[in-house]
Amino acid sequence: MRILVQRVTSARVTVAGDIVGEIRPRSQGLLALVGVTHDDDAVKAQRLAEKLWALRILDDERSASDIGAPILVISQFTLYGNTAKGRRPTWNAAAPGAVAEPLVDAFSAKLTALGAQVQTGVFGADMQVELVNDGPVTVLLEL
Repeated sequence: MRILVQRVTSARVTVAGDIVGEIRPRSQGLLALVGVTHDDDAVKAQRLAEKLWALRILDDERSASDIGAPILVISQFTLYGNTAKGRRPTWNAAAPGAVAEPLVDAFSAKLTALGAQVQTGVFGADMQVELVNDGPVTVLLEL
């Protein structure tokens, strides 16, 4: 799994013009773009959720768990795009939806169980994501 994390002051995801998840403007939150590959499992999803919840990238080296920062989780298969050859990325390393969706759900569920205020996009949908990156701070998490 790959989680591209952005520290944000606001973020929203819309599908067909409807807001399906958002972090309203406030002090800080995290946008987590989640990519899944073929050998990922629920254990990795849970460990990455724990890592994200405790990651100290907010102001004054605090974590989302320290201040109750909201987290917006968006599935993002393109994190496993391979651009090594040619001009067209391949997506072979990305897990198919039947494998990826339950793991993105497990990641979100673990964050919720840890106490996070979690909003999500819609798996497999054509989503529009808007955000205000704070800092900017962007970190890639992997196991």
